Amino acid sequence: MSEIIVTTGNEVPNKKITKVVGVVRGNTVRARNIGRDIGALIKNIIGGEVKIYTEMTTTARDEAYNRMVNEAIKLEADAIIGFRFATSTVMSGASEMMAYGTAVKVSD
Repeated sequence: MSEIIVTTGNEVPNKKITKVVGVVRGNTVRARNIGRDIGALIKNIIGGEVKIYTEMTTTARDEAYNRMVNEAIKLEADAIIGFRFATSTVMSGASEMMAYGTAVKVSD
């Protein structure tokens, strides 16, 4: 396979799981900064989307996802099943974004 299949399900459609390679994950920790917080405070008062935080979260998700996929590629997996995102607070103002799943080998 030339591309890793990633699914939230526990099966890969039209494929047979032949081997569980192991759990794969990717993570990143992002911290807020004073400039972002001032903008967020203003949005909190007047309402609306806090785009700077949306962008930061999207970037963190993409980075965590790509790190997970790269780990699966290193393990020569064909797919990742049971894919999920998780977040946690590392310290005040800093959060971790984690992507994880089970890397598997599949056949037709």
